[in-house]
Amino acid sequence: MWRRWFAVCGLIVVAALLAFPLREVVNQLILVPIAYLLWLLKLVYLSLNQIVWWFVAVFVALIIIGQSLMPEIKSGRTMITFTRQVRGNVESLALTMRRSKTGIYFKWLVANRLGKLAYQILLQREYGEPRSIFAPLTGEGWDASPEVQEYLEKGLHGSFAEFPINRWGRFAKTEKTPLDHEVADAIAFLEAKANVHVE
Repeated sequence: MWRRWFAVCGLIVVAALLAFPLREVVNQLILVPIAYLLWLLKLVYLSLNQIVWWFVAVFVALIIIGQSLMPEIKSGRTMITFTRQVRGNVESLALTMRRSKTGIYFKWLVANRLGKLAYQILLQREYGEPRSIFAPLTGEGWDASPEVQEYLEKGLHGSFAEFPINRWGRFAKTEKTPLDHEVADAIAFLEAKANVHVE
């Protein structure tokens, strides 16, 4: 951003330095031909009758109206429609995990999805007994490590707004948050609790 400002300031300084020495050249090569062209256009306008100008104005208006009312008559033009690519759950989660390296929001999105998955696993383990989404993620045999437990809890019950946002790029130091915990540990724990075996 600073480079852009320096470039603009440099161009203004160069233009100011060249304005006075090149005043006569600019006058002869640009201003005089433009003034002459405008004078010629004014002569043409005054020499033709007003009825001719009214016909020209009505003709142009009819062309514009005709093109807007009948777009299919436009020769050789095809309308290009852009459709949004629909992503499945797995593809969407993979994209979010890839983006999690870029900021706290995407880290929280991954933690939120895994927290919701942990809630669903607990519901299944309790055989569908009523359970509040706001209740802590605990249950019989739920032996998550403190780091994984905090990661899932912050994902399910927290918000990305609770954590500092890195405004200075990837080189700035930021405080470590519970969302910085290794995602693979949380996934391995959830797989074990869901009795999912991936080969």
